[in-house]
Amino acid sequence: MASDINSEKNDEADLVLAWSGRWTLTHRILAVNVLTLVLIALSIIYLDSYRNRLEKERVRKVASEATMAAIALTRVEPGERQTLLAALSKQNQSRMRLYSADGRLQLDSWRVEGPTYRLRDPTTQSWKKDIARALDRGFNALVGEDNPQDFTEPALDRADAWQEVVASRETGVTEPQIRQAPELTPVFSAAAPVGDGSTLLVTDNDRAFTRTVRKQRGSLSMALGAVAILSILLSLFLARTIVRPLRRIAFAAHRVRLGRAREVKVPRLPSRRDEIGLLARSVSDMSQSLRRRIDNIEAFAADVTHELKNPLASLRSAVESLERVEDPALRKQLIDVIRQDVARLDRLIGDVGEAARTDAELARARFEPVDLGILIGQLVSAWETRRETGDVRIAFARPRRASATVMGEPGRLARAIDNIIDNAISFSPPGGLVEIAATHVGDEILIRIDDEGPGVPPDLREAIFNRFHSVRPEAEGFGRHSGLGLAIARAIVEGHDGEIDVADRDDAPSGARFTIKLKAGDRT
Repeated sequence: MASDINSEKNDEADLVLAWSGRWTLTHRILAVNVLTLVLIALSIIYLDSYRNRLEKERVRKVASEATMAAIALTRVEPGERQTLLAALSKQNQSRMRLYSADGRLQLDSWRVEGPTYRLRDPTTQSWKKDIARALDRGFNALVGEDNPQDFTEPALDRADAWQEVVASRETGVTEPQIRQAPELTPVFSAAAPVGDGSTLLVTDNDRAFTRTVRKQRGSLSMALGAVAILSILLSLFLARTIVRPLRRIAFAAHRVRLGRAREVKVPRLPSRRDEIGLLARSVSDMSQSLRRRIDNIEAFAADVTHELKNPLASLRSAVESLERVEDPALRKQLIDVIRQDVARLDRLIGDVGEAARTDAELARARFEPVDLGILIGQLVSAWETRRETGDVRIAFARPRRASATVMGEPGRLARAIDNIIDNAISFSPPGGLVEIAATHVGDEILIRIDDEGPGVPPDLREAIFNRFHSVRPEAEGFGRHSGLGLAIARAIVEGHDGEIDVADRDDAPSGARFTIKLKAGDRT
């Protein structure tokens, strides 16, 4: 039964994203943080701008009142000025004072109508006002607003005790001023010159200004509360899109590590194109590769055990028989059998070690440019020097130098090609010819090895690359091949991202043609 490690039908419904699956995690995290910060910054900017506009409006209002009152004073008789100031003060809820040219206080609207506003003592107010004032100070500090001067009535009420009055006398125009009452409400004032050298001072403790600003701030606080809720929801969204899939993948990886279950469901998240989806598919592929490798190791171990039993059984039988046989000729035959079994075991153990090391060595190998023309030429020379071909001839159509270059590990590539040559020689008839060629076709290097043997039946062309599959010629010496040569060759070629296959020759009555395809490398 196929493993579910690579299945895309795992229980992933609660991990799939409907509309944000293509967002990267960086984009999501930035979106949450930036959105919250932007909304807070816009709220602060709006509230500061609103307060400044309202403050300028109040300053213009007080300055306008002072200017118009000063003009009105010039239009009435001196004896009517007190009554006029009292009426204007009552109407505008302000306090109006007139200072003579020498700085003395001449008229005060409160002397007639009484106070039109009262400065509050913060110590007598509720705790809610303390919180409101703390928020006022915090907001001013946040926007970098300088706190106005504290408003206090001078001990000696003269013109020179008021900065705006002094400034108005110097400039001859209306001069406004903003101060701060003890409970942090603003006191707007303006001094306007009167035609006879006197100066009119208008003061107004506008608590409505503070109530308006605080009401607007309350509305923005509610908006920021909504932003906070939105931020929480977005955080939950991030938890769903990041934490939960990672936890599921981590649990799956843990089960793979324990190895208690053969089939482990690792979410692949095929609909996600972000880092989580990439991680899920990578872990799934890794688990699949690990399971495949474990299966191969188990199968390889079983095959090795099976292959070792035959020569060991033959060796044990020959050794046991040797003790009971007295005939010299028969003893010589038994000794030959023992010698053949030992050679077979030695060959088998060597090839098993080579097959076991192939994958690991290729994974660690550092590929380099390899000129296959030179490499194959050295292999052919070695075969001819060792004279292990019998009367089989080898012909190599050597390509131009550096025209058949690939990126690979020279020793491994040499072993793969040497195994194919060995196989071709072993199946060649007496006096046969093994032809080798390496050509550059497109972006590939094709290595062709032809023999004049019986060829490979179509139903065996895949099986011959399996480990320990061996159908040898009858004339071949016993124990010369272990059935691992072609399997090792395929593993090496595929480790170089290449392909190897076998077919019948199309240019001869019989024979097999092995073709190796490798990606062409840089020419040096």
